[in-house]
Amino acid sequence: MFMISEKKLLYDLFQAYYDARRNKRSTINALKFEMYYEKNLFELYEEIKSGKYKISRSICFISFDPVQREIFAGDFRDRVVHHLIYNYVSPFFERLFIHDSYSCRIEKGTSYGIKRLDHFIRSCSRNYTQDCYILKLDIKGYFMSIDHSILYQKIKETLNRFREKSDFDVDLVLYLIHKIVFHDPTEHCIVKGEREDWAGLPKSKSLFYAGKNKGLPIGNLTSQLFGNVYLNDLDHFVKYRLGIRYYGRYVDDFVIVNSNKKYLKSIIPLLREYLQTHLLLELHPKKIYLQHFSKGVNFLGAAIKPYRIYIRNRTKGSFYKKIQYWNNFLIEKRRLGTKFTKENTEQFLSSMNSYLGMMQQYNTYKLRKKMLEQNLSVYFWNYFYISNNYSKLGSNVRYAKFANSCRLRKSISEKLNKN
Repeated sequence: MFMISEKKLLYDLFQAYYDARRNKRSTINALKFEMYYEKNLFELYEEIKSGKYKISRSICFISFDPVQREIFAGDFRDRVVHHLIYNYVSPFFERLFIHDSYSCRIEKGTSYGIKRLDHFIRSCSRNYTQDCYILKLDIKGYFMSIDHSILYQKIKETLNRFREKSDFDVDLVLYLIHKIVFHDPTEHCIVKGEREDWAGLPKSKSLFYAGKNKGLPIGNLTSQLFGNVYLNDLDHFVKYRLGIRYYGRYVDDFVIVNSNKKYLKSIIPLLREYLQTHLLLELHPKKIYLQHFSKGVNFLGAAIKPYRIYIRNRTKGSFYKKIQYWNNFLIEKRRLGTKFTKENTEQFLSSMNSYLGMMQQYNTYKLRKKMLEQNLSVYFWNYFYISNNYSKLGSNVRYAKFANSCRLRKSISEKLNKN
């Protein structure tokens, strides 16, 4: 059906499979696919090539970490297709994105966004010697408000623009993207959890209330990429039409720094009108923050204040809850007389090291040490060890006993010296 090199498509599909299983290899969906992965990939290849690809049922559940969110997790075979699309189209969109959009981009992310905002404030205030103000805005129910037709048209125009420079079949990729963008994940989805899990979740944050041809599922790789694509025109409007120098965006949270408070007030109606007219989006009326830089600002899990950056209390609380979860998990394992499996080890390290990796970006050595030594169960130290100044956990059992013995002796020595 499509004009494409069969060998290239098959190779790219295998690469997408290896990308999709990274950090997901121990999940039930991934393991089922991996048992006969060559057969499954060849079947998927035939479906795509013939134009008969169909999206499988999604799993819907509520995540409470760090806040209450509705997640639609695609079947593993669909995640392979998501990675195939991402690998094809992401390089072209990267050419169009502004420097200061941070979500789902290589060498960007939350830590980079925090550092950039700190840099904006320092530069605009001439290192805190002159007045400057911070405007922080948010889009109401962003992912649930994305219009499918507007999004697909933006993607189509971009891929057609780069058609001659692409080494893949643009029509095939557009066919797959159309399938994904206009697919309704709520149809025949598998709901996990209790009805009470949805209690307190606003309708503006649920796909079940999004309306026809509206909304993208949180949890898919393509949704993260397409979320950036949808607001890319807004980024260019702010940077080049309004001429604003200090501007950054992470998904639907965006900040502007300027020395003129009246000017920042004056552009709020312009941004509201642009979002409504061009993107059918609504500026959240209760999430408009405009303050002098000396008051500080919360952004992407950090509190940015003059001369210092703190981890927000909510992030500390989330880390503490995660530690308590794993403490209870290990206690239950010991009660039942079962072992801490390889899958449990990978999940534990991924969970702990994600928090430690973020926290080590800032002056949090004492906090990291306290959280691990005082809150994490002592039973963990038979299997895991701390490295790099409390910034990472490792899992070699023999080395763990040696390293933690050294750490304990050092801690005792420090206390004796103080006394």
